[in-house]
Amino acid sequence: MAEPYFPRWRETTPAEGAVVAPDERLPWPQTGAMGLQHVVAMFGSTVLAPILMGFDPNIAILMSGIGTLIFFVLTRGRVPSYLGSSFAFIGVVIAATAYAGKGPNANLAVALGGIVACGAVYVLIGLLVQVVGTGWIERCMPPVVTGAVVAVIGLNLASIPVKNMAPTNFDSWMQALTFLCVGLVAVLTRGMVQRLLILVGLVVASLLYAVLTNGLGLGTPVNLAGVAAAPWFGIPSFTAPVFSGHAMLLIAPVAVILVAENLGHLKAVNAMTGRNLDPYIGRAFIGDGVATMLSGGVGGTGVTTYAENIGVMAATRIYSTAVFVVAAAIAVVLGFSPKFGAVIQAIPLAVMGGVSIVVFGLIAVAGAKIWVDNRVDFSQNRNLIVAAITLVLGTGDFTLRFGDFALGGIGTATFGALLLWALLGRSGPRGA
Repeated sequence: MAEPYFPRWRETTPAEGAVVAPDERLPWPQTGAMGLQHVVAMFGSTVLAPILMGFDPNIAILMSGIGTLIFFVLTRGRVPSYLGSSFAFIGVVIAATAYAGKGPNANLAVALGGIVACGAVYVLIGLLVQVVGTGWIERCMPPVVTGAVVAVIGLNLASIPVKNMAPTNFDSWMQALTFLCVGLVAVLTRGMVQRLLILVGLVVASLLYAVLTNGLGLGTPVNLAGVAAAPWFGIPSFTAPVFSGHAMLLIAPVAVILVAENLGHLKAVNAMTGRNLDPYIGRAFIGDGVATMLSGGVGGTGVTTYAENIGVMAATRIYSTAVFVVAAAIAVVLGFSPKFGAVIQAIPLAVMGGVSIVVFGLIAVAGAKIWVDNRVDFSQNRNLIVAAITLVLGTGDFTLRFGDFALGGIGTATFGALLLWALLGRSGPRGA
């Protein structure tokens, strides 16, 4: 009998700490709660990226949900991933539009044309993988490389909450209190509460923040005025792209970075689930590329598989693709509801920063897990040098510029790992 196109999720009630596979699901109420947790995990970065580029955050949220559904369909529902705003576009979009950094981007349409072009290049790479297979990817990215790239994603993002989301000493203490709350939920609770450790920890920390600020006056109080003023329903302001040769040449190469991110995420999910998702690599690239083209075509940011959500999966051990369908549906609702978006944006910055510290740390550990699971031998100098240099390039955000195009830490670390692996021993033993 032919395999069905979409998985027929088997309902399961797993024992504590057990894995829920991509083709399984929890009962629907629990699946809904898990979907909400994934929305919370992706929301901060998916909103922050468009703000930094002068885009409409509501459109970014809406297109993240639609893009995730497109990804689900094109990967046949086999790959658990969420697509959110990609930070890889920030530098090139600012360069292409001369954005001043505040308010709406006056040259938004030009940037959108470049994003659509980037998505098209991404789709072509995915089609190439579909035709020639993934063997060349395996040769280029053995476990020592993929583990380092995945770890770098978390380490590179670490400076965002540490440096940018705690402007005062009180906020720094609140970040510490937040990740302590998440840790206590993870260790001391059981059952579904433990599975929802990110969401529950965030709610508890937000309540404590409100007590300390609104109640005791120790910091900036929680302001719900935006929530009260926001309408329940609103149509986002869509924008059509304008195709400029300069902007397209500047932005389209970001597709290579998206490929590296997506591949690293897939390898991390491979390691965590014990499932071989390599046959879906080409489909994953195509799905991400199509979602990026559609997002750029209406005024949204380019999208990528989200490390934050992979961190949540690592913590909960729930990899059901049903969860991502629910999360995508919630994001679509948020995209049409300024009030729900205002609620999420009312979460204190320090609390979101504390949660981000946990999530980004989990991503870094997922990279180390790839090394452990594949028994990477660091007594081999080739493996040692590749991992060592990659980690420092990514963590230090080592940047190379080619004219107006800047290749940031994740990009330089990724390509550095690939080049080092190729250059340091064509005839040496494989890094596994």
